[in-house]
Amino acid sequence: MENTQQLNQSDQAQLSTFEMALRNFDMAADLLGLDSETRSQIRVPERELTANFAVKMRDGKFRMFTGYRVQHSTARGPAKGGIRYHPDVCLDEVRALASWMTYKCAVVDIPYGGGKGGVICNPKEMNELELENLTRRYATEISYIIGPTRDIPAPDVYTNPQTMAWIMDTYSMAKGEYCPAVVTGKPLSIGGSKGRNEATARGCVEVIAEAAKHLQMDLKGARVAIQGFGNAGAISARLIHDLYDAKVIAVSDTRGAVFNEAGFDPHRAIEHKERTGSVAGLPGTEAIPAETILTLDCEILIPAALENVITPCVANSVNARIVAEAANGPTVPEADSVLDQKGVFVLPDILANAGGVTVSYFEWVQNNSGFYWSEEEVNARLKDVMVTAFEKVLLTSKKYKVSMRRAAWGVALSRVAEALKARGIYP
Repeated sequence: MENTQQLNQSDQAQLSTFEMALRNFDMAADLLGLDSETRSQIRVPERELTANFAVKMRDGKFRMFTGYRVQHSTARGPAKGGIRYHPDVCLDEVRALASWMTYKCAVVDIPYGGGKGGVICNPKEMNELELENLTRRYATEISYIIGPTRDIPAPDVYTNPQTMAWIMDTYSMAKGEYCPAVVTGKPLSIGGSKGRNEATARGCVEVIAEAAKHLQMDLKGARVAIQGFGNAGAISARLIHDLYDAKVIAVSDTRGAVFNEAGFDPHRAIEHKERTGSVAGLPGTEAIPAETILTLDCEILIPAALENVITPCVANSVNARIVAEAANGPTVPEADSVLDQKGVFVLPDILANAGGVTVSYFEWVQNNSGFYWSEEEVNARLKDVMVTAFEKVLLTSKKYKVSMRRAAWGVALSRVAEALKARGIYP
């Protein structure tokens, strides 16, 4: 068994991120019996933009940067997806993330396609002026293909509401009119939506609650382990503790992992990280190796950090009843069958972390209507969308006798394929 697992991991290492996304696409297409012509239309992105541009730095000199914007599909509506700033950004990764956005929007049935963007840079080494200059130059380069009815960016890794404000302002100045709907995830002062900051985590917790009902599992006292204590992970910890009295026993970030079998208050963990920069050293907990957090004995495991962390070898040691993927692509395709055989109930990423794009859609609707909702209204609408999507995926899972991941991709792909067929090809 060990040799087989090592072979699977070796094979996996040869796959690019986009090729891994295509694995799930192919399984869903097979499930639906999708014809080859429709498959070929959906399989690859509609368009890809690569931009090389100069940015003025703090020393007055110019430095060249490379940025991307990929529109995977606009069959069901404008492309939608975040922009990340990171040294490891590459076109293959952006393609994969754009395709995930297509299916994420489709599985929760909001009228968007999928897009994604990124700039190769290290924002930790840049000051605010340099980040603003970079953002405005990048926004200008992609302005030819974005727009309120064409492609709507949002924050992602190392971008935030201020980044979106700069993009919105740059685009608006070029158009000569106020265009708040060109991006989502903006500050409230310029058209952002209440509830957006918590949306990804809240959506994840809502589907965990539905999964627990389905499994007849009481969330009160349920042990929760969370890999990644950024926005999604930290807020998920707080919400599942506050709303359902679940017991958070372990959390991790890039600098360490902490554990307490009796559980600890996630509010204290959040305060500790804000004060020190890490969960490491949280009073009342013990340090554990970061890699062990995925295999702790618990009821709920929330991978909320990196892609490809649950390999077949790791999956064989997972001891959770529910795995809720708050991160994009945390489970490699070969690991799914291992989890399925173990009876682990997986809430796939395109469903579990779709709360963020759902409330981004709400923000876009509010911008276009000029009418803004209370946070209670946003949260209630989000719950309705997430519960409806979970029920549809669960029903599909039962109908075809497949995993929740294959069911979610099947639901999403069927909606994209239906839109393509209805629209036809021009000219």
